[in-house]
Amino acid sequence: MALEQDIRKVLIANRGVPAVRIMNTCRDKKIKTVAIYSTPDRLAYHVFLADEAVHIGEAPPLDSYLNMEKIIKAATEKKCQAIHPGWGFLAENPAFAEMVESAGLIWVGPPPQVIRLMGDKIRAKKIAQKANVPTIPGMLNVQSPEDILKWMREEEVIFPILIKAAAGGGGKGMVRVDSAEEIPVAFERARSEAKKAFGDDTLLVEKYIEKGRHIEVQILGDKFGNVVHLFERECTIQRRNQKILEEAPSPSIDDNLRQEICFTAVRLARELGYYSAGTVEFLLDPKTRKFYFLEVNTRLQVEHGVTELITGLDIVSLMFDIAQGKKLPFTQEDIYPNRHAIEVRINAEDPRTFNPSFGTITRLEIPLGPGIRVASGVYEGADVPPYYDSLIMLLMSAGADRTEALRVMDRALSRGLRVEGIKTIAPLLLSIIRHPKFIEGNFSTRFIEEYYQELISAFREKTSDDEALKIAQYVAEISALGPQPWM
Repeated sequence: MALEQDIRKVLIANRGVPAVRIMNTCRDKKIKTVAIYSTPDRLAYHVFLADEAVHIGEAPPLDSYLNMEKIIKAATEKKCQAIHPGWGFLAENPAFAEMVESAGLIWVGPPPQVIRLMGDKIRAKKIAQKANVPTIPGMLNVQSPEDILKWMREEEVIFPILIKAAAGGGGKGMVRVDSAEEIPVAFERARSEAKKAFGDDTLLVEKYIEKGRHIEVQILGDKFGNVVHLFERECTIQRRNQKILEEAPSPSIDDNLRQEICFTAVRLARELGYYSAGTVEFLLDPKTRKFYFLEVNTRLQVEHGVTELITGLDIVSLMFDIAQGKKLPFTQEDIYPNRHAIEVRINAEDPRTFNPSFGTITRLEIPLGPGIRVASGVYEGADVPPYYDSLIMLLMSAGADRTEALRVMDRALSRGLRVEGIKTIAPLLLSIIRHPKFIEGNFSTRFIEEYYQELISAFREKTSDDEALKIAQYVAEISALGPQPWM
């Protein structure tokens, strides 16, 4: 039986967009917030927004946002009752979650043992199979290129295949292989990437699903065994296995498949004894209409906002309620989506090369108007440092249906958003949502690679010359026509 505990003050173990997103809900719930910041982040937006802020260390994440002891010490010194990790950094670190609980603090997230189980891709796949959740044909714990060839012969698997890190995520340590000759090099590359990114070079191999669609289900569970799903999101538009655009509901599936995929996610969550918010990710094979388990994200997802827009729920608020030992205030029957929502990630990157773009934001105009929601981690005049994730803003649109949501997103990106001083991928996002294949819902995880040249040729560069021209035109008009009555 979960005892109710009171959270009056929380330390947010994050920065930028996730920290600001959580602080907004805390303000609604009258929970005081403590921000942490590194030296280059001392003037960051999340620092101004919090009730209190603690300097945590120098720029490198290991000295600051990944410094577990320092973060817990700051939370205790500031008399916090809880820590919310947001997404990224320590959000899926079971050792940190255990340290938080050992320090007598409330961990706003799922049980540490579930985070540990799901962080290991091999064990996660075994648990999914036990819960009767379909998984991609594959081989666990691959020791050599010979193992892969033997598995392909025995299971009659044809190319392409995917070699990936068992401890992986975020597209790191993941290599596609199209022929037998490529296997040895791909095997070594995946192994060294895995070792570098996760400190663990265990690999697994899977059949590569051509033109796969990435569909994930948002789940919520309380400490009393109640689990519900908040329907699915489509996250197929990706670049190098990193999502950049998400929408809900998915345009790829019908109601029968939707029901099957969502209830499969709930079944797995129950098997895990899951509580808090989480996401079960699946890959849909559009040819066979079969879906396969990919992984469980044991945290708040970047794209949770589209689910909030279609259901009217505040997932962060519910995470706090669950952490405090409260029961879910609704059942599955009470949740029904009634809108379509789209989210794009505004990253500080060059839209042509995807190289990071950092510096000072000299001008920032944020889109307004009906159907728009913005989660920003910056302000005009803020610095975007080169040390962290390039996400500066989440831009969301909602409408009665997909066409309407796309129309609102077009307005937001083409007329509403203006960022100067750094480059962002906004022009690429606008090209994507205007592409006929995207509009008709005909796309796969390789969409950007397939249409890359076409997408960048559609960019319309807005420069300061445009502004100068506008001013010159205005001056010329006044000189020619003389003072106007309205002046």
